[in-house]
Order: sequence, then structure tokens, then C-alpha cells
Amino acid sequence: MNAHPSLDDATSLLEAAEGLLERSLAAGQTLTGGGKLIDDHQVVTERLAYAATEAIAAREVLNSVLELRAEGRSDATLELTSVGAMGQLVSDLRGRLFEVIDDLGLGDEAMESAFPAEIRGLLRRTTSESLFRDVGIQVAERQGSNEFPLDEMHEQVRGQVREFALNEVAPHAEHIHRNDELVPESFITSMADLGFFGLSVPEEYGGVEMGNLAMILTTEELSRASLAAAGSLITRPEILTKALMGGGTEEQKQEWLPKLASGEVMVGISVTEPGIGSNVAGAKCKAEKAVVDGQEGWVINGPKAWCTFAGRANVLALLARTDSDPASGARGLSLFIVPKASSTEHAFEEIQPGGGKLSGKADATPGYRGMHSYTLQFENFFVPAENLVGGPEGEGRGFYLQMAGFAAGRLQTGGRACGLAQAALEETAKYVVDREQFDRPISEFQLTQYTLGKMEAKLAGARAITYAAAKAFDEDERSASTIAAQSKLLACDVAVDVTQQGQLMHGGWGYAEEYPISRYVVDATVLPIFEGVKPILELKVIGRAILTA
Repeated sequence: MNAHPSLDDATSLLEAAEGLLERSLAAGQTLTGGGKLIDDHQVVTERLAYAATEAIAAREVLNSVLELRAEGRSDATLELTSVGAMGQLVSDLRGRLFEVIDDLGLGDEAMESAFPAEIRGLLRRTTSESLFRDVGIQVAERQGSNEFPLDEMHEQVRGQVREFALNEVAPHAEHIHRNDELVPESFITSMADLGFFGLSVPEEYGGVEMGNLAMILTTEELSRASLAAAGSLITRPEILTKALMGGGTEEQKQEWLPKLASGEVMVGISVTEPGIGSNVAGAKCKAEKAVVDGQEGWVINGPKAWCTFAGRANVLALLARTDSDPASGARGLSLFIVPKASSTEHAFEEIQPGGGKLSGKADATPGYRGMHSYTLQFENFFVPAENLVGGPEGEGRGFYLQMAGFAAGRLQTGGRACGLAQAALEETAKYVVDREQFDRPISEFQLTQYTLGKMEAKLAGARAITYAAAKAFDEDERSASTIAAQSKLLACDVAVDVTQQGQLMHGGWGYAEEYPISRYVVDATVLPIFEGVKPILELKVIGRAILTA
């Protein structure tokens, strides 16, 4: 390897970026009135939210490699990748703030103060083509494999899931995608036997409760084999688990958590509506108290959209309006566990003995196939009173319970994105080593090496913030909701970028279905959309968190 900037150099660079970000956030808080005027300054808020995310990712890259160095488990390749990751993140951060520096009332003086000539020179060296080419050469030599060091327990988790995903999921992934088939029952059975559905369920309720990093590693490795046919299977039970743990009654926990942990009950999350996307508080599907055949409960009426796995699911976690006054907003929503018959079809209809009906139709999508996302219609569909999450005290608390579950879903999506990007990196590295042009493997060309190096560095940043978010969740889930959203924001964009770069490096074959890179590309495009579409995360979640006084 050539002589490159050190971790100390990258640390100095990061400190300069954090100084500029601190001034920019202070100016942003003033501009938006402590976050009250975000919608009057959406572009500035979006730039600040993303820059703040990149700063955290760069800091977590540094923290992780310094921790490994202290334990004697770092090496030159890992440290060089970390320097490149930090350089890339800081370069992007600087560019975002440069675009709005005048709007913030700071101007050139702030940019020059934070990035004088010496720091700008350091920035150029940490993002040099020679640095990224050296990283890319290493990526090609190991065929893109993920060898990030973990402690013994988490290494065992990753190894076990990786073996299962390689042997059981990967051989079927292309067939499921091309034929738009449902996830095989064998996947669910095997994953249940291995305890994958109980990773966040406490042991007292039948789970294994290994912590959120183990859950992220599991999601990452499953998504590496197939995002839709495996990587997303544990997300929906995870969301309902978090809602139950956050506000369910003890009876509900005893009833549902063991079934979620064992895989006996599979879940669909039913929140979005055809006319209501990110404005969850505006949901109109309603639930009204009723007595049907002598049983107290609720009848559900209205449509829902983008309910993934709704056909196969045994229950739906349904957010419905229990207060008919539109002014009640989020306070008028409640969360229900809605039992239903499992269906393997693209369209289904269920009619209850009392006449209630639930119908669903899968929406065709270019990627993310295997679980199917449904548009649903409820017509006087009855739900027992005991299935209102939280019991009578849970009425009107559904929005807040669902948002807690979504924070867990966003964290998992960061892991899913890292797994998909990892798959693309590996496939691309293998391809460029095997593919010859002009009598040479294309891995020997400088631009190929440079591109591989950039892909690896970007993935390193996404993985660092995602793992940090998982650890933060273990400490305090409520305070970790912002970094979970940030990990989702960055990792999903990285997955889109890395898969598309990988497709380009495959040349014409990248557009052929016989190569899995084409599947990775179409699967990746959904990641910035679900579990909180990108602009909403930037403005309403991250932006509000960093700008609220």
C-alpha cells in the first residue's frame, strides 16, 4: 500500500467537520425557531439532518476501529478503509453544508474557518484515488467478504445465520424473485427452530433476548441472501413485539409473545392507507365498539395499503381510528391485534360468521418479492375487545405504541440495507476478478479498483452507524430512536448506491436477470421508502430532533 493519512489525520478532519456542524446546527435552530418552523425551511433542515447523520457515522467508524485497535484486533486494511470512510463522510457533509451556508447566515467565513487550507489538503488525501484504489485491491483479493471483527458471541451468531442463509435461502432467492412466489414455509420453520423470531423477546415470554446487535447481524446476513425472502421476515414480529413490550397488558404479553418468538404467529403491519402515506396521524380506517354474537369488541371499517405479508400473516397489527373526531389526530388512534386466516394467494377474502369481511390483493412490484404487499379492505370485521393493545387504557395510545415499533423497524432496515449492499459488493468483486477485457481481468484497472474501494468505504460507514444504533437501543430504546432513523437513512442510500455501482461494473450483464446484481438493484430501491420515507425521516424525525430547542 502507498503512504496514506492515518487515523489521527482522519480524527483531525472529523473534528473540523463537527465544529462546522455545531455552528450550522446553532444557526439552524435560530432560523427554524427551535424547530417550530421546519416546514418553512425544509431544504436547510434536510441538509442539516443528513450532515448530522454523516457526522455520527464518521464518529462511529472511528470509535469502532479504535476499540478494535485497543483490543489488538485491528489491522492495516481495516484502518485504511476506516480512514477512507471517514474522509468520504466528511467530504459529503462539507458539501451539504456548503449548499446552505448562506441560508444559515454563516457564509464563506464559517467554511474557511472550519476548513482552512491545511484541513482541505487533508480532506483531499483521505479521499484520494490512490487510497480508494488500495482499498479496492484488497476488496477484490478477498472477493468482497465481510470480515468485520466481532466478539465471540456475536461472531457465533453471524456464523450460524450466514451458514443458514447460504445453504437454505440463497439457492432459492432468484427463483422466488423471478416467479414472484411466496416465502417457502421451510424458511419460516427453520428460522423459528434457530430462534430468529425471538431475538428481542424476553426469555420469560419464550424468547432468547440476545440484544439488538445480534438481531441486526441476523437481519444483515439474511438480507445478504435475500432481502424479501428472508431479510424482512423478522422485522414485522419485531415491530409488534416492541409495541407489546411498550404498552401491552401482561395478559397480552403472555398470549402473543411466545407465539411470535416461536414463529407460530406471523405478522403483517397495517398502518398505511391509500390516501394517507407518511401522515400516520391522519389515518381514517375506523374501529367502533360493538357486540357480535354476545362478544364485546370492535368492528373495523376502511382501507389499508402496503401491508407486507398480509396474506400469509396470522395476525395484523392494525392502527385504526377509535375517536371519530378528526381533530383528535394521533390521540384518536388505537392499535389492534387482528387475527385472520393465513393465505398463500395473491388475493384473498375472509368472511366471518357474523358477516364481517376482510379482502386483500397483492400489489405488483418490480422488486422486494417473496412477502407481497397488499391493499386491504375491512368491512365490519370483528376484533375481540381483548385484542386492543394495552386494554381499555390503550385506547388512543396506538400511534405512540406504533411509533416505538417503527423505531425498531428502522433499526432493522439499517441492517437489511447493509446486508443487501454487502451482497452487491461480493458479487461485484467476484465478477471483476473473473471478467477479462483487453486481455486483463477488469479488477486490474484503476477505475475498477477505485470504485470497489468507494463501495467498501461507504458500506463501512453505514455498518458503523447501524451497529452503534443497535447498541444504543440496548441501553435505552426511547433515546435511541433518532440514531435508529439516522442509520436507516444512511444505510438505505448506501445500499441504493452500492447496488447500482455494482450493476454498472457488471456492464451489460448487470441488466440480465441471470446475474443476482439485477435483483439487488430493484430490491434496494424500496429501502429509502418503507419504514419511514426518506424526506419524512430527514424533516420530521431527525430534523426535529436536532433542531428542537
